[in-house]
Amino acid sequence: MSTTAPTIHVTRHETVVAAPPEEVFALVADVTRWPQVFGPTVYAEVTRDDGAEQSLRIWAFANGEVRSWASRRTLDRTAHSIVFRQVVSSAPVAAMGGEWRIEAEPAGGCRVVLLHDYSVVDDEADAAEWVARAVETNSVKELAALRETAEQAAAAAGGGEGGEGAEGNELTFTFSDSERIKGSARDVYAFLDRADLWPERLPHVAATRFTEEDGGVQVLDMDTRSPDGSLHNTRSVRVSFPERGLLVYKQLKVPPVMAGHTGRWTVVQHGDEVTATSWHTVTLDPAGVRQALGESATFADARALVRHALGTNSSTTLRHAKAYAEAARA
Repeated sequence: MSTTAPTIHVTRHETVVAAPPEEVFALVADVTRWPQVFGPTVYAEVTRDDGAEQSLRIWAFANGEVRSWASRRTLDRTAHSIVFRQVVSSAPVAAMGGEWRIEAEPAGGCRVVLLHDYSVVDDEADAAEWVARAVETNSVKELAALRETAEQAAAAAGGGEGGEGAEGNELTFTFSDSERIKGSARDVYAFLDRADLWPERLPHVAATRFTEEDGGVQVLDMDTRSPDGSLHNTRSVRVSFPERGLLVYKQLKVPPVMAGHTGRWTVVQHGDEVTATSWHTVTLDPAGVRQALGESATFADARALVRHALGTNSSTTLRHAKAYAEAARA
């Protein structure tokens, strides 16, 4: 009995970036930065690293839905290319692979080429249309974001944004706040995980709209109250890993000074104590900084403002998680 080979769909997307190829390659090579750089990516992690060969797990939006898959990839740091192939796909994708190519341009900068090849489950026409739309949308968004991120970083390093030169010009920065808690990691994690109960538990949270899907994917729409009484709305996608004491998130709706905001809560047991930590990674929007803070504002000004605002809310949440867990232990 003969079988019909699945249809292989092939796509090519490309863009020219006014930044050195090695800098652009570094952005693509470091998957931990993808949620910050690429709009569709919620979370990505390296599960195995053998140098030139890596295994990855990725959570990303496809046509408005969060999907997860596992991939292997081969990095050629000399040729500035990365070949990837999914080893566990998410239906209706049956198989997918491709390549990133970062090629130096004669006049300076580089050309980024993103190739995909894929097949869909049962060669179903509606599935093929769904995947084609997702690949097209995500590829266009990713290349545009890669170009913007690389060019902003190059301009900032040269003093092109805010006139700050090599000092104090970091657009992306990370910070954390921690609490030592005499309690169980399970209770601390439960407090952080149950964001639907935060309006009852946290003074700065006025309301939440919370849903959870299979695989620990959560959508959190939250209204927070500022010290002046005004309300601010944020919307985030979170991925919960209770067995690892890890809760990661990506903020989908950010204030004007930010281009991106991701974070994670970590809960680690040490004997009869727990260390709970809130991590934030923020990328500033240079135009948004000037618009919100004035033309004379520096990136350092914006970093201090963001650090204070996010750190205050995180520290408040950690203190209440501490009180909850220690009361549960008593």
